[in-house]
Order: sequence, then structure tokens, then C-alpha cells
Amino acid sequence: MRITCVGGGPAGLYFALLAKQRDPRREVVVVERSRPDDTFGFGVVFSDATLDGLEGADRPSYDAIRSSLAHWNELHAHIGGRVLVSTGHGFSGLSRRRLLAILQDRARELGVVLRFEEEVTDAAEALAGSDLVVAADGVNSRIRERFADRFGPRIDVRPNRFVWLGTTFPFDAFTFYFEENRHGLFRVHAYRYEPDRSTFIVECREETFRRAGLDRASEDETIAYFEELFEDKLRGHRLLKNRSVWRSFPTVHNERWSAGNVVLLGDAAHTAHFSIGSGTKLALEDAIALAESLGRSPGVPEALAAYEAERKPKVLAFQRAAQVSLLWFENTERYMALDPVEFMFSLLTRSLRVTHEGLKARDPAFVREVDAHVASKAEAQSGARIAAGDGGPPPPMFTPFRLRSLVLENRVVVAPMCQYSADDGRIDDWHLVHLGSRALGGAGLVITEMTDVSAEGRITPGCAGLYRPDHAEGWRRVVDFVHARSRARIGVQLAHAGRKGATKRMWEGMDEPLERGGWPLLSASAIPYLPESQVPKAMDRGDMDQVISDFVQAARRADEAGFDLLELHCAHGYLLASFISPLTNRRDDAYGGPIENRMRYPLEVFDAVRAAWPADKPMSVRISATDWAPGGLTTDDLLALATMLREHGADILHVSAGQTDPSGKPEYGRLFQTPLSELVRLSAKVPTIAVGNIQSYADVNSIIAAGRADLCALARAHLYDPYWTRHAAAEQGFDLEWPPQYRSVDRYTLRMR
Repeated sequence: MRITCVGGGPAGLYFALLAKQRDPRREVVVVERSRPDDTFGFGVVFSDATLDGLEGADRPSYDAIRSSLAHWNELHAHIGGRVLVSTGHGFSGLSRRRLLAILQDRARELGVVLRFEEEVTDAAEALAGSDLVVAADGVNSRIRERFADRFGPRIDVRPNRFVWLGTTFPFDAFTFYFEENRHGLFRVHAYRYEPDRSTFIVECREETFRRAGLDRASEDETIAYFEELFEDKLRGHRLLKNRSVWRSFPTVHNERWSAGNVVLLGDAAHTAHFSIGSGTKLALEDAIALAESLGRSPGVPEALAAYEAERKPKVLAFQRAAQVSLLWFENTERYMALDPVEFMFSLLTRSLRVTHEGLKARDPAFVREVDAHVASKAEAQSGARIAAGDGGPPPPMFTPFRLRSLVLENRVVVAPMCQYSADDGRIDDWHLVHLGSRALGGAGLVITEMTDVSAEGRITPGCAGLYRPDHAEGWRRVVDFVHARSRARIGVQLAHAGRKGATKRMWEGMDEPLERGGWPLLSASAIPYLPESQVPKAMDRGDMDQVISDFVQAARRADEAGFDLLELHCAHGYLLASFISPLTNRRDDAYGGPIENRMRYPLEVFDAVRAAWPADKPMSVRISATDWAPGGLTTDDLLALATMLREHGADILHVSAGQTDPSGKPEYGRLFQTPLSELVRLSAKVPTIAVGNIQSYADVNSIIAAGRADLCALARAHLYDPYWTRHAAAEQGFDLEWPPQYRSVDRYTLRMR
């Protein structure tokens, strides 16, 4: 077999030596345009876990790499005159030039042919006579470009600017500087890779870059600027250049990683922002996976398919985490107002991969400081005294939170979950048991399913309502049980389905229109949800007044039933959401156009409900922070609507996303909506409830401690385990008192096997 690797960086070299090591009969050639010792940048970073993976792949190259590493355990962040320290972070730095030399030497030793200063200008040349062509030619891959119609590349060039510098300062920890001057905020990512050399990456926003005149600066002028700015940090040491030009980071995705016998490797296939780790790490792991697939498969096509099937999901998960980390650094200005301890915790958990529990295992002293900080803030905010136990302050999720006169004893919320089990809006024993059991389960707040303000406002015939006098009686029974038998508080979510109404129950056909017994629909504009859906009527003034009256009447019945909190549903494409999104609001009157107009009717409803709802009871509003679709809600729209709701008296925003229009393409994943909650909370200065694939108590603790939300709502976790909060308390050694009927559980150990 003849293998040609185009690109002599770490990806191409490592795959080449692994391919030759596994089968010496293979003819393996590496073609590289640069000289052997040419390299961009300074150092690369490896986690301890990455190094463990290299050990099993090729021991000689691993030993050579290991002997050349600069290792550290601490991470330092310099902010506001303070140095925050966290330990237990096992990482190592290595000179990129040294890494290339190690891989080149090992490749030659195994018999790989290395051809330097040779340009592959025509992909056909590389393909000729090769059984496999490995495109390891970097971010600007010519091979990928040649077959772009088959690979389907998508490159997202990010707005921040960065420059890769070096320094003679020997950092003894992975170090972040957050330094402001008259031009703006500069972020520095720095780490040592040799005894007397360190990488020094400077990053800033585009406007800061231009205000500082760095758009016109030479390499030497760039160095002079930062040597002056960081003079006290560098302590007489110099900054170094190596083709150190300012760049914008490109996030590379490809729909497919192979085309015929050509396969993408490393940066040609994908990139991940330097703030989460090294692209070199991903490249070496790619090389291992491709070499192993080649050895296991009967032929090249099968090997490339197996490589992509195994590797792509892992890379996509890593890229999702890198994207969140990238956004943190793009928007660091947003976090500068945080207390330094909260800032440090936010920094450490920015990718959402590192959790409160994970950090606790690495650095328990710092996490105790974080927990004490959260508890102190919660005590001041809620007015409730927090007693520290023998193990110190409580986990963040078990701190209280106040909304007007309502004090929740913890931060866990049972999210609204439609049950489709009512009869003409009337709930029954199913709802009593469903909601009552979750209140007994220990959550601080339980929110009812979407409860409709009129029969015409239902999604399905089985939806709950508060549009008849007897509906309040049914809800009163549930509320009384929650108040009498648990420490939870209970809220009601009021809504009107709008154009998404008159459909079958979820298990009969999600979003499918009723075949019989439907009712007329209303929306901001006469646009059906699906092509086969009923066309709604675009609301006129009379319709608007009637719906406002329905909401007010439902709010009064909710108070009569004894609910502690009222949530107005302005998300997921239902009636009020249809006014907010430009995808569903095509009106040319005072209720259409810019966000201020599109919010006019939802605010009319909010104001009327707020006036009818007792002043001492809080109101929440559920919003879709993005439509996940082109032409939908913008970030500016989101912050404007959040600010308007806050100014009108909303106490907390329940930040969800999507479901506005079927064309939306959500970016699902663990905690996928949490960054939206953080954006709203920090930028619009309003408390938030985070929701969306929050999976564990570690997630809840992390979200609260980092200031990404004030409360965390979990849905399916509570369907699976009504006592989720109590079990989370037990796992953490926190004493959450059981009802007297269940106290024997204190002496019980669950065994499932």
C-alpha cells in the first residue's frame, strides 16, 4: 500500500509513523511545503489524559515527548489586582519545533520518506499512484479546497483578534492575564514549554485592536506595545516573535471527512479554539484513530468510513465545548463585573466540561471558597440564614433564593411538562400525583405544565386550563397538597397556544392537526406552523383585547388557587412568542417591524397580568432566546426584550430556545441553552432560570456558582426520578429532611444490582 501524507505538521507526521509502525511493508511518504525546522507559534499543550493516549500508540515517540515536557498543576488568573490560584490541573507544554523534530526522527527511523520544500499544487499529483492520500495540510487545506463539493467545508471566522507571541519569562503555571487600558480589555493565555521559553497569546476584541492601532502595527511594534502594557508582569523579560501576525480564529467543520481515497486529518478536518486545548491534541488523536481503522478494516473505503464514524462524534463534542469556551473569551468584558472568586470559577468551568464536582476533586480548597461565596451571597439576597454543616457551606444548589416575598429553599425547579391528560382544561388525580410527588421530591419550585387561558388557546384537547371557574378548584387541591405536605413552592405557567393549537396529543402525533373537533386559531400573522396545519387568523384589536381579558381572568383564578408564582409563556412559537419572532410576525402595523413593536402586545399582556396578580407574588416569563434559524431573533433583539421585561416588572426570565418555527435547527447537547441564560442574566441584568439538558447535580452546582443562572429547571430528569433533588442531596452528603412518613429512608442504602 502506498500512502501519501500532504502536510508535515504533527498530524501528518504522527499518522505516517503510526501507519509504517503497524505495517512496515507500507510505502509511506510525507510531502511538506516548508523546511524541516520551520514552524509557526511557540509551544503546544497536552493534558495528562492526552499523554496517556500517546503512550499506547507509539512508546518511543511518547518517551521522547515526555522527556521534553514542562509540566504544571496550577492555573493562575490575574484580574483586578488579584491573583486567583487553582490547583490540580495536570498539563504540560512542549516546544512545537521540538515536537516536530521528535516526530520527524521517529518517522525516518521507521522508514517513512520525508520530502520537504515541496509544494503540492495539484491534487492529482498526490493522488497519482497512491492508495490513500491523507490531507493534513492545515486550516487552509488545498486538498480540502480542491474537493470542497465532496467534503462540504464550513468555516466560521470568529470576530476576536489574537497574536501568537513568545517570551523568555518562565511561567510556573498556566497563566491568564485580564488587563484593561484606555483601548480596552486584553486577555493573555501563557504557559511555559521550555525552561526559559513560554507561549504568550494575546487576544482582544476587534474594536480594542483598532483603538490600540494594532491593525497598523508591525511585529516589532506589537511587541513594544505589550512589553509596555505587561511590564510589571514580565519583570524585565522580553516578548518574542515568530511570524506573529494578528489573526481571527477560524472554526472549521466538514460534512464529510473523506472523498474516495482522500481523507482529512487534523486542522484540515476541524479546529477547536486554543482556549480549550491544543489543536495538536486533536490531530494526534485523529492520527491514532485513522491508523487503527486502517489496520482493522479490509480496505481503504471501509477504513475511512470507520475512522469518521468513530472519530467525528468525539470531535464534534469537543468542538461544542470549545465553542462555549471561545464565546467566553470573545465576551470576557461581560464577566469583569463578577466578584473575583465567581470570575475564576466561571473561567475554570467556561467550557461546561469541567464541573463543580470535577473541580472539587482537583482543588477542594478552592471549591470550598466558591461554596462559601455562593452561600454568603444567597444569605444576603434571600434574608434567610444559612447554617454551615460539619462539611462547610452547602452545595450551591442548596442555597435559598428570593423572588419578592417568595423564598425558595433551593435552586432546583421542576420544569413545566405537558401531560395532555386534562378534560376540557379540567385536571384530575394524575396531576395531583404527578406534581405532588415531585414537590415531595425536594425541588425548591414546581411549575405546572402549560396551562391555557381559553379553550381556543389549548395545544391539544388534553391540555390543562384556567378558563372555567371549576378549573381553579382542581388546581387548589394540588396547591394545597404541595403547601401542606412539602417545603416546595408551586408556580403556574399561563399560555395561549396560538398557531400551534388544535393538534393531537403528543403520543398520537406531535404537532399533527386534529382530524375532528378542532377550533379556530389566532397568531400574530396568518402563517401556519406546518404546511398541513390550520392557517391562523392574524389578530385584530378585538382579538387582542379578548386574549388580554382571558389572561387576566386566568391570573385571578391562579391566585384564587393559591399559586406562589405566575409564569407567562412567551416562548416556543405559541401566541405571545409569535409576536416576538420576526419569522412569525409579518405585521405592518404598530405591532410589527422592530423588536420594540413586536414586544408591544406581549408587554400589554404582561402589564395586565402583573396588575391582576398580587404585588407581593413574583412573575416569571419564559422566552425563546433564539429561533435557531436564519432571519430569526438576534442577540440585540434578545437583550432588548429581556430589558423591557425587566423594566415592566418581570422578576425572573426562564430562558429557553427554539420551537418557534419548524425550520429551526437547534444545536442540541448537554447544557445547550445555559450560555443563553448567562447572556441574559449578565447583559440584561435580570435573574434567570436555566433549562435544557441539565443532567446532573454537578451541572446545577456549576451553573449557580458561575453565575450562569439563579435557578435550574430540569424536566426529563424529574420524569425519570421524582425524588431527584433528594437523591442529589444524599449523593453530596447534604441533609435534606424527608417527610416523616419516609424517614426510614435515612437508614437505607439503595442497591440496584
